[in-house]
Formats: sequence, structure tokens, C-alpha cells
Amino acid sequence: MTNIKIAPSILAADFTRLDDEIERVLKAGADYIHIDVMDGQFVPNISMGVPVVESIRKTFPDAFLDVHLMIVNPSDYVEAFAKAGASHITVHLEADKPEDISLALNMARNCGVRTGLSVKPVTPAVALEPWLAELDMVLVMTVEPGFGAQPFMYDQMKKVAAIRKRLDEVNPACDVEVDGGIKPDTAPIAREAGANVLVAGSAIFGKEDYAAVIKELRGR
Repeated sequence: MTNIKIAPSILAADFTRLDDEIERVLKAGADYIHIDVMDGQFVPNISMGVPVVESIRKTFPDAFLDVHLMIVNPSDYVEAFAKAGASHITVHLEADKPEDISLALNMARNCGVRTGLSVKPVTPAVALEPWLAELDMVLVMTVEPGFGAQPFMYDQMKKVAAIRKRLDEVNPACDVEVDGGIKPDTAPIAREAGANVLVAGSAIFGKEDYAAVIKELRGR
């Protein structure tokens, strides 16, 4: 897939001026706004929740909000995030029992929200098989989830390539997103492996020229 989308992760933004940061990346060409939701249980960190998504949606009614739930029991929260204004909700395969993961995805779909399923680095590509045909996106973590600014895991590119190959057989329209350590030097590797949605946090926020970084991440 050649239509590369860039999803700046606001986890790396300056929260004292979050509206300005989001407006700046959107004007710089960002396709999505990536929102990492962490509960301190599924991952060893706590970030933002439903009120933040709701606030961003009110301020940016046309933005594509890519909500990544790194939380246990996601089916308990999917509807709340959908009503708050999420455009897309990704849950983690490892966050609950398979039947409850399916429930969470169906709940998001019933709310009119695009759905995604994410896997940690330790989880093999084959574990996604039961859901691949129905997803809008697969998210491959290229760091251990929970904290930003971690180094890129190059060994995850085999997984990305395997998922892209299988999706081309059963669900060609499904996106493959990568999250973690995406910078100008690793973005081409991820794109070459088959990822077409790139999440980037510290590579964008805090830099002088957001548009230049986004252009470089996107490639030709």
C-alpha cells in the first residue's frame, strides 16, 4: 500500500498547550491524531482518558482521532470512547479473553467507529488470524507499550511483513499501523515492511518544523 498516513502521538506533545500542538500538526499535514490511553494495569503507566478525547473532538470536529486503548477489559470502555468522539478504536489482543476482544470490536463497530487490534512485540502474527478479515487496522507495537521515546525494535518488521502478506489475502483494505521508535531513519524500514500508518511522537513534537518531519516520515 502506498498511501502513507502519519499519526502524531500526543503523548509526546506539550500538554500545557495541547490545542496548539494538535492544530500545528494538523496544519503540518498529519492524517490522524493518535491518542494513547493507558490504565496503569495493562501497561505500567497512566495517561489520558475519555474527557481528553471529548475535549479534543469539541475543539477539532473534523480531526481523525486514532484512539489506542492500552487497558484491560476494553469492552467496558469502548462505547464511552466512541461517544466521546473517537474515529477509530484499537484494542490489544492481550488485554482480555478472545470472546471479550470480539465483543469490544463489535461494540465499536456498532457505534460506527473503525476498529483495530494491536499486538505487543512478544505476540506472534498468527495470533491475529481469527480477526484479520473483519478489522480496519492492525497495530504492531515496535516497542514495549507503556512509555514513549523507546528504541525501535527492528525484529518486529518480519511480523509486519507477515501480517501485510496475510491481509492482502483476506482483507486487502486493512491498514497496518506501527507504533514505537518511528523516526526519519526507521520510517522507511517500516514502510518497506508493509506498514502504511506510522505513529510518531518524539520524532515530531518538540521539533522546530513539524511539516518537514511529517514529510520525511511519509516518504515519497
